[in-house]
Amino acid sequence: MAITVAELVPGFAAEVGGVDCRRLQSPEDVAAIRRAIDAHAVLVFRDQRVSDEEQLAFTLQFGELEALDATAGSRFHFRTEAEARSLGRGMGDFSNVDGQGRPLATTSRAYMFKLADRLWHSDSSFNAVPATYSVLSGRAIPSWGGNTEFADMRAAWDALDARTRRQVEGLVCLHSQVHSRAKAGFDELTDAERVAFRPVRHRLVRTHPSTGRKSLFLSSHAGEIEGMSLPEARMLLLDLTEFATQPRFVYSHAWRLNDLLMWDNQATMHRGRPFDPAEPRDIRQTRLRCAEGTIEQVA
Repeated sequence: MAITVAELVPGFAAEVGGVDCRRLQSPEDVAAIRRAIDAHAVLVFRDQRVSDEEQLAFTLQFGELEALDATAGSRFHFRTEAEARSLGRGMGDFSNVDGQGRPLATTSRAYMFKLADRLWHSDSSFNAVPATYSVLSGRAIPSWGGNTEFADMRAAWDALDARTRRQVEGLVCLHSQVHSRAKAGFDELTDAERVAFRPVRHRLVRTHPSTGRKSLFLSSHAGEIEGMSLPEARMLLLDLTEFATQPRFVYSHAWRLNDLLMWDNQATMHRGRPFDPAEPRDIRQTRLRCAEGTIEQVA
């Protein structure tokens, strides 16, 4: 079956048909999917009942897997032993479900840490080498809410006035999960965790390696701008984020069971939306890393 690509938002997200993500794709189909994500940045594959192993195999056709980070010696996303689940290799547990299949307590550290995912962000911008593609599968979907929203950072850059472009091009931001979690009110971090979350440098304006298109590299993890006072930097980042997440730049994905989403962090921001925390939401992610960072780091 030939691959089809149906645009969901003009110039942005698209639904892809004719692909079975449980199977390895032909080189021609891999190339077609790459062209589609270069063009649309967010791809939706419906009715993909994938296993962990199948999701990983699909993802690895497009790059090198990013290592999962057990930060500062803790379990993934601060889950306790009882909260941790045994997933397949390379899978990130983005669910609200614990090791016994029950929704996490809203008072748990793991639940509160993940609330910051409702802020606009780019995956792994807190790493010196950030993410390229993220692949997210919906294994259990709550009865309401839980949309994932995406903002087109290419279109946002294109729409900036010339004066603002001159102002921001060349600026360097410092990204850290300390900042994003503090914005959400989560600041109970140990000294070791704060060291693990030390800031990294990224350009505020980046150029896509495949398409050559410029985009804003914004994220809730960005909290400082080099050479700028902290209040001035925060106000500029807030203004840019408000501009870049206007409805005209946003696609809101309403999940269906067994949806598989693939997006390019080099061209987008995203955020999760609220849902009933008493209902299970089983969402699993695989993530690829860029070949290099956006700028050199300071030792």
